[in-house]
Amino acid sequence: MLDICLLGTSGMMPLPNRWLTALMTRYNGSSLLIDCGEGTQIAIREKGWSVHPIDIICFTHYHGDHISGLPGLLLSMGNADRTEPVTMIGPKGLERVVNALRVIAPELPFDINFIELSGLSEEIRMNGYVIRAFRVNHNVTCYGYNVMIERTGRFSPEKAQENNVPQSYWNRLQKGESIQTEDRVLTPDMILGPPRRGIKLTYCTDTRPVPAIVENAMNSDLFICEGMYGEKEKDEKAVDHKHMTFYEAATLAKAANVNELWLTHFSPSLVRPEEYMNDTRAIFANTKAGKDGKSITLQFDPNE
Repeated sequence: MLDICLLGTSGMMPLPNRWLTALMTRYNGSSLLIDCGEGTQIAIREKGWSVHPIDIICFTHYHGDHISGLPGLLLSMGNADRTEPVTMIGPKGLERVVNALRVIAPELPFDINFIELSGLSEEIRMNGYVIRAFRVNHNVTCYGYNVMIERTGRFSPEKAQENNVPQSYWNRLQKGESIQTEDRVLTPDMILGPPRRGIKLTYCTDTRPVPAIVENAMNSDLFICEGMYGEKEKDEKAVDHKHMTFYEAATLAKAANVNELWLTHFSPSLVRPEEYMNDTRAIFANTKAGKDGKSITLQFDPNE
C-alpha cells in the first residue's frame, strides 16, 4: 500500500490553512517528498507523520514556493537523529541550489546524494519506489513525476516444478532474490507468473498542458495536478504565466483515463476552489479540490 498526503496546496504564497506546495508518500518504511514549500515540516507534524524516514526528496523546479521550506526540514531531520543518506532528485543545478540554501543549515549528520535530471524522461529505482521524471512546460525547466510501486506475479507451484526449483528456495525467490546454486542461477521469474498491476501516482504542477502529461499519467490510480485558476476569465493569464486552469487539468485527466484527479497549487486569489467543482466535474467526474492534509491510501487490486 502507498500512503499519500497533500501537505501544501498553495501557489506563490501561503495563506491561512494553506501551506506552500508539497506532497509526501510512505511505502514500506520509506518516505518520499515532492517539493518542499514553506511550511512543509509544520504540515508533516500537523499530519502526525515523521520527518525522520524521508529518504527521497524530488523537486519539480526551483521557484521559491517549491523549495523554500528545505533548510528548516533538513535541520529538523538532523535534530531527529537521522544519519542515513538522503537522495535528492531535480532538474540540472540541483546541487548548486541546495548548497546555496544550506548556508543556514551547513552541518547535518547525514549525507545528501544528488541526481540531476537532464533528459525528457528519466527513471530512478529506490527503496521499492519506481520514480519516473518527465519534462513539462513552465517558464523554467520543470518536471512532473510518476511514483509507482510494482507488483510481482503470483507464485506458481506448477511453474516452479516445471523449472525444477527446489522448494527450499521458493520463499527467497518470492521476495525477489536471485540464487546461485552449484550448477545454475535461480531467478524469481522461474516460479512467478506475469507481473500484476501495481500502484501509480502522477504528480504534475507549474506547467501548460503538454502531451507528455497524458502519456505519463495514463491509467494512474491518482493524478495530482495543478489547478492554478478556476475562474474562466483567467485563461489568458494561465497561458502567459505557463500555469493551468481547473478545466485544462480535468481535460488531461479524462484523456489519460486516470481513476481520480486532485487539484492543487491554487492561486492566492482562489480562496474557495470548491465553487468551481461543478464545471470541472462536467469534464472529468472524479475530480476533487485538494486541501492541506488531504490523504489517501492506495492499495493493490485484490482481484489481480
